[in-house]
Amino acid sequence: MIIEPRVRGFICTTAHPVGCATNVREQIAYVLRQGPVPECPKRVAVLGCSTGYGLASRIVATFAGGAETIGVSLEREPTATRTGSAGWYNNRAFEIEAERIGRSPLTLEGDAFSDEMKKNFIERVREKFGQLDLLVYSMAAPARTDPVTGKTYRSVIKPLGAPVEIKTLDTETGEVFQTTLEPASEDQTTATVAVMGGDDWKRWIDQLADAGVLAPGFRTLNYTYIGSELTWPIYWHGTLGRAKVDLDSKAEEIRGRLGEDAARVVALKAVVTQASSAIPVVPLYGTVLFKVMKQLGLHEGCIEQIDRLFRTRLGANAEIDEAKRLRVDDWELSPEVQTEVSRRWPLLSTETMGELADLQEYRSQFLRLFGFGIDGVDYTQDLDPRVVPG
Repeated sequence: MIIEPRVRGFICTTAHPVGCATNVREQIAYVLRQGPVPECPKRVAVLGCSTGYGLASRIVATFAGGAETIGVSLEREPTATRTGSAGWYNNRAFEIEAERIGRSPLTLEGDAFSDEMKKNFIERVREKFGQLDLLVYSMAAPARTDPVTGKTYRSVIKPLGAPVEIKTLDTETGEVFQTTLEPASEDQTTATVAVMGGDDWKRWIDQLADAGVLAPGFRTLNYTYIGSELTWPIYWHGTLGRAKVDLDSKAEEIRGRLGEDAARVVALKAVVTQASSAIPVVPLYGTVLFKVMKQLGLHEGCIEQIDRLFRTRLGANAEIDEAKRLRVDDWELSPEVQTEVSRRWPLLSTETMGELADLQEYRSQFLRLFGFGIDGVDYTQDLDPRVVPG
């Protein structure tokens, strides 16, 4: 079949196997150019391993750190007539390349929120590693079923207390417009915390600790985004902010059990992900941010961010903020970047987007998530969607 992007809103329902594999290999090549990370943990787990920051973490740990990895993600397998999820292709491409350098990666595909997956994971860790040195939690999902109660929670992205009028962007048409977001109910806020807060992260760490598969000096990282004041009305001051407060609280609980350096929330910069594309105001902010950061020579994607994290933030003396988080969003939040983004913000309109922002870069990065728009890939080729090129 000839595989083309089918985009509906912030979702692309197709993925290109050759494009996804090429994207993975380009990230690997970037990491290899940076040289080794000799002090990288050598037995690494990544929950949410197939795309974005999770995939980047697995790549850096393996190809710069010499680690063996186990990954977990929820994917859709391809059929003869339908493509798989981008993450399915990314996982296969990563495995092919890791095996080429003598690694033996293990990938479990299923519901990471379930206790069944946690039990299976523990068994495989015992078989493969004995114990883990590092676990990266990089999961984003719209819903979660609590394995104890069986109740399914669905997150919402809304402000708290009162309606918020905010400027946003239709990434398909390029239209900039004002929209009013109604506040979340208390039940919706509770549900968002249940999905996006730290409960599942702590459940993972508690079960792994109880099973005795955490090595001395074990550490865990949970990736988050805090953002600037321009996004706070819908982000930090909304339901997502409540979830992130819970994340900090759960990190403190994990540290209370395993040690002061055992758990860190890591604040990362704004990048294009399928999850972030669904958040009002964030795509518009991203288009301006990317243009400013590129003009200043500071722009980073997922692989550049995580490579910098592993090289500069995981040492014993790494600086933490007042909430004990590691910060790799420092370039985004630097005064020179935010002053210029804030200057442009009130001037943004449908007509000024070309001058002040970079919608083309945003669209390009979105399509790359699914293997499209990548140089050197022949998109006219007739492919079997079940085959990932070796």
